[in-house]
Amino acid sequence: QVQLVESGGGLVQAGGSLRLSCAASGRTFSSYTMGWFRQAPGKERAFVARIKWNGGSTYYADSVKGRFTISRDNAKNMVYLQMNSLKPDDTAVYYCAAGGYASSSERDYAYWGQGTQVTVSS
Repeated sequence: QVQLVESGGGLVQAGGSLRLSCAASGRTFSSYTMGWFRQAPGKERAFVARIKWNGGSTYYADSVKGRFTISRDNAKNMVYLQMNSLKPDDTAVYYCAAGGYASSSERDYAYWGQGTQVTVSS
């Protein structure tokens, strides 16, 4: 069982940066692949980034590649998403998730946080 809580969202102008954090609780946190997803207004939830249990493999959606960086600190039970060069299209509620597979599909993630709002103005 994993409990997840996101933080760090807010309002930022285009070109700015934000760092999202996901605090996890549970005895088996380090065994999970961790992912970030987002849901923009009027759209379905979409994959953003994932990182394997040992931090040695990451994968990004094309829309954020080169701008976002996912990382984790298993000793602190934390996952991060550093977001640079933000665009208005990045506006969404961002969710962290934990799953047993290195996957970009939300159906492969069993545990979800409640989300944090990111708004990027023009």
